[in-house]
Amino acid sequence: MKQALQLKIGQQLTMTPQLQQAIRLLQLSTLDLQQEIQEALENNPMLDVNEEGDADTPANEDKNTPDSASDTTPDTEVTAHADQEHTEETQVADDNWNDEIPAELSTDSSWDDTFQSSAPGSSRDDSDGTFESNDTAEETLQDHLHWQLNLTPMSDQDRLIATSLIDGINPDGYLTVTLEDIHEHLRQQDGIEGLDLDEVEAVLRRIQQFDPPGVGARDLSDCLAIQLEQLPDDTAWRKQALTVVRNYLKLLGSHDYRQLMRKARLKEPQLQQVILLIQQLNPKPGATITSSTAEYVIPDVIVTKQRGIWMVNLNPEVSPRLRINSGYADLVRRADNSADNNYLKSNLQEARWFIKSLQSRNETLMKVANEIVKRQEGFLEHGEEGMKPMVLHDIAEAVEMHESTISRVTTQKYMHTPRGIFELKYFFSSHVNTNDGGAASSTAIRALIKKLVAAENPAKPLSDNKIAQFLDEQGFKVARRTIAKYREAMSIPPSNERKRLV
Repeated sequence: MKQALQLKIGQQLTMTPQLQQAIRLLQLSTLDLQQEIQEALENNPMLDVNEEGDADTPANEDKNTPDSASDTTPDTEVTAHADQEHTEETQVADDNWNDEIPAELSTDSSWDDTFQSSAPGSSRDDSDGTFESNDTAEETLQDHLHWQLNLTPMSDQDRLIATSLIDGINPDGYLTVTLEDIHEHLRQQDGIEGLDLDEVEAVLRRIQQFDPPGVGARDLSDCLAIQLEQLPDDTAWRKQALTVVRNYLKLLGSHDYRQLMRKARLKEPQLQQVILLIQQLNPKPGATITSSTAEYVIPDVIVTKQRGIWMVNLNPEVSPRLRINSGYADLVRRADNSADNNYLKSNLQEARWFIKSLQSRNETLMKVANEIVKRQEGFLEHGEEGMKPMVLHDIAEAVEMHESTISRVTTQKYMHTPRGIFELKYFFSSHVNTNDGGAASSTAIRALIKKLVAAENPAKPLSDNKIAQFLDEQGFKVARRTIAKYREAMSIPPSNERKRLV
């Protein structure tokens, strides 16, 4: 058997740790980035927050850093020789870096110049700030009902029944468990013998008198009826409204006003008054007690108009300005291979990489944000109707980056504009052809549809075909199916469900 030699040429992509870190920081949201920075400050003694007025800024530090020419941008091409080049750069950086670090700490330095009295990011004067507890428990609907139950005089047995009923009420205020199930549970689990179902229903009626009005209802009709019953007897159209919500709520929901007027024996002006009264009721009474925690969005960039020109600036509150702690850097000694010195060297290199990765992230974000603002000035000036069609490829080509990089930059990144705070992805949309051969943004088409629906006659709402005709007159060639798709995406019901008497 003959042995043969075969030569194969291959190519392999290798990402340096520095490049991997830059890509990871690039795709982090603002909150995740702040957490990442805080962890880096806690774990790396070489990192420090650059307070206002400090002379040595990150920029000054990086100018003297020998590895400042290393590739940190996420859109940099990585070749098969990336590992070899990275090794050579690291060796050169270490040689030059050792030359700029003194052998010993300067003798005229003070303790405060080298070591901080407090941890990075911590408050220097806690007495000036106000303490706000994050562990404060919010009152739930059940807590509110139990509080009223404790103030209500009733027997021990009725109180036990009321507790079971309250536990079966959902956050919207509706009873989600049947009375039969509660009755059976009380008889078997709690050992209440001789309990009648009517007694459970009587306790439920007492709970339905609690605040908020309508709580403890078994369905929407019951909820609205409870609220109407608690209104004063001399309330206008109260009796007629009770008849409608108890017997003809489905007809009211489907906007079949002709049949509703016939069955309820009401004329159109009378039905209008009844509908106005019903619209004042709350279909989800529990929502007034149960409050959801607000979610705050921190914008990454801020857009303002200065002297007629739209300007983009990074939000200074997103990330603090970092620097190399000169005190710890002075402790590093040349030609010292001890464990402590190697630890300081490793942390110093990681700190430099981290600062450069943050700078790369900010630069990439600014490039993309500036290009978006340049292309979407119509939106900033005129709103959604002025939105231009734009896709990831357009921005990637303009800033000379890959589309995947643009996708990372625009995900979970927000822009503060005079018209509100928007995610960068919001400015990207498909196009719709116009009659003159141009293209219009789908966002602008949605805005026009919303405008037409808002201005329509409630008694005669516009159909999808009619909306398509109006858009065609304005130069937009949009099919009826496309109108229906955009309308459903904006949660706008069809014309038959939008019909109103008032």
